[in-house]
Amino acid sequence: MTEPTTTRSTDHATFSIERAFAHPPELVYRAFADPTAKAGWFFGPDGPQGLRHELDFRVGGREHMTTVGSDGPPFTFDATYLDVVQDERIIYAYEMTIGGQRISASLACLVFHRVDDGTHLTVTEHGIYLDGLDKVEERERGTRELIDQLGTWLDRGASA
Repeated sequence: MTEPTTTRSTDHATFSIERAFAHPPELVYRAFADPTAKAGWFFGPDGPQGLRHELDFRVGGREHMTTVGSDGPPFTFDATYLDVVQDERIIYAYEMTIGGQRISASLACLVFHRVDDGTHLTVTEHGIYLDGLDKVEERERGTRELIDQLGTWLDRGASA
């Protein structure tokens, strides 16, 4: 378990990631909205490890994930969906914990824009990283890796 910290700090940061996919917005959006589709790409190449995942995708709905790595304490992701416009936009607020200790609180916005050959996706996140337990560089790297996994899944035929 992560030792509770006594040094308090808040690091505010924003990042944005843009990607083009040769797939229609309906398919890219579904990859986030449908629990079976999301399971096809979201949990990494090794699949879920000690995973509990729940997704109630609607305005006011929640998403919860708990996973345990082979060498670490439980990690949680808890989100609330604030705005959902089918095939166009998803906005959610979320917090993450490790070993029961909150490491960040964030607001994320995903925008799906139809282009001639598919979808232009923009992911923007405004985060507050707490007590030195998480860093924007790590979150941005992790988000880029997830979007890469999404692209691979889509290119393989988006089979869930």
